[in-house]
Amino acid sequence: MWPATNQQKHFVLIHGACHGAWCWYKLETLLTSAGHKVTSLDLAASGINPKQVQDLNSITDYFEPLMEFMASLSQDEQVILVGHSHNGLSISVAMERFPQNISVAVFISAIMPSPTNSVVAIQEEYERLAKDSSMQRKYWFDVLPSLDQLSRQYQKSPPEDLTLATKLVRPMGFYGIEDMAKETAVTEEKYGSVSRVFVLCDEDILLKAFLKLMIKLSPPDEVKEIPGSDHMVMMSKPQELCAYLLDVADRYSLIPI
Repeated sequence: MWPATNQQKHFVLIHGACHGAWCWYKLETLLTSAGHKVTSLDLAASGINPKQVQDLNSITDYFEPLMEFMASLSQDEQVILVGHSHNGLSISVAMERFPQNISVAVFISAIMPSPTNSVVAIQEEYERLAKDSSMQRKYWFDVLPSLDQLSRQYQKSPPEDLTLATKLVRPMGFYGIEDMAKETAVTEEKYGSVSRVFVLCDEDILLKAFLKLMIKLSPPDEVKEIPGSDHMVMMSKPQELCAYLLDVADRYSLIPI
């Protein structure tokens, strides 16, 4: 456990597809115990958010809780924005719209677009790699993950966390890839002005090869690989992830809250 700090930071945690704020329960406890503020959000039709997937017409509707939260911040307040898996997309949109409020963005085994690497290009690369590997095709956009898919995400996590996931995951809607590309487009001027770090999970059997390619196509400021971690690193290696996030917060956060 880390000692409380007088320089409190604000971490904003965004879950991956079909998950919710509940998946951060270990990390949130560690960060708050160290004296930091944590906001873990449920995106629309996720976790305990009351909307249903059929209520969402676009990926913009899905991201709305994060955008509303970012808009509520004061002009000089900065957060450490953390996105997992599919919701590298949501934090990228937040970086584009609210760059002044983000001291650093952390992509955890996450989709990471760039001004020259759109969602369409990312999907094409994913599909190309999926043809020659065990990657699950269209994994990002499945309506609801099967037990096999969840097991592959949680293969190094405690079994009780996989059981928890089977009880709490919710469907995620399909959105047209071209529309998604328009709604998640980012620019060098805004998105590019925010520092980016990437957490690569050492034993992510679903996406590691693909994520390494994406990192090469759009290099972040730094990459941290966490040994022994599966796709759900916040479940399998929460203390190691927390230690890295605290280090990132100290090095990239200029304005304490």
